[in-house]
Amino acid sequence: MTDTELLSRARAWLDQDPDPVTREELGALLARAETGEAAALADLTDRFATGLEFGTAGLRGALGAGPNRMNRVVVMRAAAGIGAWLGAGGKHVVIGYDARHRSADFARDSAAVLTGAGHRVSLLPGPLPTPVLAYTLRDLGADAGIVVTASHNPPQDNGYKVYVGGTGDDAGTQIVSPVDAEISAAIDAVGPVGALASGEGWTVLGEEAVERYLAAVTALPLEADRDLSVVYTPMHGVGGRVLVEAVERAGFARPAVVAEQFDPDPDFPTVDFPNPEEPGAMDLAVAAGEALGADLVVANDPDADRLALAVPGHGLLTGNEVGGLLAEYVLDHTSGADRVVATSIVSSSLLGGIARDRGVHYEETLTGFKWLARAGAPGQRRVFSYEEALGYCVGGDEVRPVADKDGISAALMALSLAAAAKRTGRTLVDLLDDQARKYGLHLSDQLSVRVEDLAEISAAMRRLRAEPPAAFGPLRVSGVVDFAGGHAGLPPTDALRFELTGGMRGRVTLRPSGTEPKLKAYAEVVSGVDGDVAAARARGSELLSELMASVAEMVRE
Repeated sequence: MTDTELLSRARAWLDQDPDPVTREELGALLARAETGEAAALADLTDRFATGLEFGTAGLRGALGAGPNRMNRVVVMRAAAGIGAWLGAGGKHVVIGYDARHRSADFARDSAAVLTGAGHRVSLLPGPLPTPVLAYTLRDLGADAGIVVTASHNPPQDNGYKVYVGGTGDDAGTQIVSPVDAEISAAIDAVGPVGALASGEGWTVLGEEAVERYLAAVTALPLEADRDLSVVYTPMHGVGGRVLVEAVERAGFARPAVVAEQFDPDPDFPTVDFPNPEEPGAMDLAVAAGEALGADLVVANDPDADRLALAVPGHGLLTGNEVGGLLAEYVLDHTSGADRVVATSIVSSSLLGGIARDRGVHYEETLTGFKWLARAGAPGQRRVFSYEEALGYCVGGDEVRPVADKDGISAALMALSLAAAAKRTGRTLVDLLDDQARKYGLHLSDQLSVRVEDLAEISAAMRRLRAEPPAAFGPLRVSGVVDFAGGHAGLPPTDALRFELTGGMRGRVTLRPSGTEPKLKAYAEVVSGVDGDVAAARARGSELLSELMASVAEMVRE
């Protein structure tokens, strides 16, 4: 694209932008670029040479003017595309949003565009957890749902996710292909946003939407024990009020909260990245748990669809450890040969062993709850699914509040499990030792390599496909699974799995992140336990550290 074409494209965007904030930003940038300033032209190129791609994760990107940023023009076009994809006016769409910068504006713009297209819109009453949107969509029997959130991305980002509705088994789940392509094509067909009809007759739901969600999650099967002291952080997100209310309604004592992180704050001032998985993100909560002598530390990510746990004196539990514990809890509280449990290709192999032992169906899906929420064959019941990135979908024989991941309902089950263990003088760590004795010790870790240029990720994946390593650290590569062409009935995806042997068995799985500029590596080692779990854990941890160092070196070559 020539500089002349670039400037012309930016001026055309400025002409249609209804937002004074991004108009001022773009106008100043254009003025600098028109003088030939190299930095300004480079910035414009980044914003206008391409656009945010609408995929199965919807949209996600940095805030700012231009098609390659999140802004009101991009959101209005997305809403218009969704409206066209839904078909003739009259469909019912539920919209939720978090407390990030511009989320409320983007939600209202979406409501206006969809109402203007003749659809019926219900807007949640304020910044709320994503699971409340997922529940309300199914509860109202709506045709689609939208949530404005960037989940655990950095403060400068925002995003836009779409859920399917209706009465099918996938109601309340995130979209999958080919729906993403259909919506993307509809967005591409949208003209200038100034020509879009804008309606005003949408409904703002009352607090009854939150009340109905709380009634559903507190109806989950919980043990009778309630003696548990908990420290909680919503990590500057929107989970605080709802999680605390759910815990108290379920009969537990009110959690002690991390005051510095309790109120929603789109700048996330106490963390570099508002993601419980990131090093240091839970330091304040863990320190508070240890200072107060709490039994458990609980955290949600900013839109509260994920859950992190820590045991004071022990530290953080991995997503795989929590997944294994919750799986057994759910299976203990459900019945029937039609039950299905599921996890993703990057998660631990432990769940497969639990499923075999319990005589229930097990399924491995691609990463993301859009796939996990669709696990199981017709006639089977998905009672539990999880992925190692702290996402869990729990339920009982009669209750499954949402079909997507939900950090609040999962927290209630974790509290119930921990309280029952405490009654016998034990903790979640003791329960992990029980699982190691029964199923073998499964230790896992992950590594994220953040890049500036996405081409680096593609190059690394091409190199590893062309020249697979013979070993990772002390473990030999015994087999390679390339998911690019599909595997075991799964749709094709850009991922590689290296099966490992040598003293312990293990595996390393690599894939590009679907929402951030990262190459992600997931490693697991598995060993039997001959009596002494602590000794086995020490040996396994040492091997896992060697393995992760080798993985880091390999992917950065």
